Amino acid sequence: MKIDIFTLFPEWFGWLSSQRHVANVLATGSTIECVDFRRDTPLTAGQVDDTPFGGGAGMVLRVDVLEASLRARYGVDPVQLRERRRVVALAPGGRLLDEQLVGELAAEPELTLLCGRYEGFDERILEHFASDVVSIGRYVLSGGELAAMVICDAVLRKLPGALGDERSAAEESFSDALEGNPEYPHYTRPAEHRGWRVPEVLLSGHHERIASWRRERSRERGASPPGPREGADSGDTG
Repeated sequence: MKIDIFTLFPEWFGWLSSQRHVANVLATGSTIECVDFRRDTPLTAGQVDDTPFGGGAGMVLRVDVLEASLRARYGVDPVQLRERRRVVALAPGGRLLDEQLVGELAAEPELTLLCGRYEGFDERILEHFASDVVSIGRYVLSGGELAAMVICDAVLRKLPGALGDERSAAEESFSDALEGNPEYPHYTRPAEHRGWRVPEVLLSGHHERIASWRRERSRERGASPPGPREGADSGDTG
């Protein structure tokens, strides 16, 4: 997979590339390249944004700046670029990222991520250059860089060679193996701590019973909306 990230802060992504599962995928030939769209701006002094028509606070990333950056990178009209690769603009009002969308993106050979900043994109960027507008949640970040890292992390860990044990991705939250439910609880040593015991079935060595218990706990988590844990209080940091 080839991922291009258009951002004003390309240096931020060095940390992402150093993560083990990402480094594993990059070692197999996949790439993550960052493009500073300030570099190809047609405006003076590296300007990339302007005040919004109609007034209001903040600045908006200009459509001509993004066009110039995309043209310089790919050598085609950005309107046609969507026919060649998935172009994802990151914005709070987009399609919510979920396991289905992550799977779609992981199947793409080439992916372009556009990181918003300030008050976001001129709407014409979303309408004419992006094939998708994606949000990682119904909240606002200062820019799209963290959202781009989330997408890269979720997508790249699905690729062959990313994880040390391929079974790690087989039964994880929202996977087909768990019928789209959250993952079951995990425990490790010690078997008892402060009177809190690990469920006996997990110590039984009976693999069929363990598998059945895990499936049931996964279904329970899928049926119950997340909320405050029973018995939790201000002193419970677990």
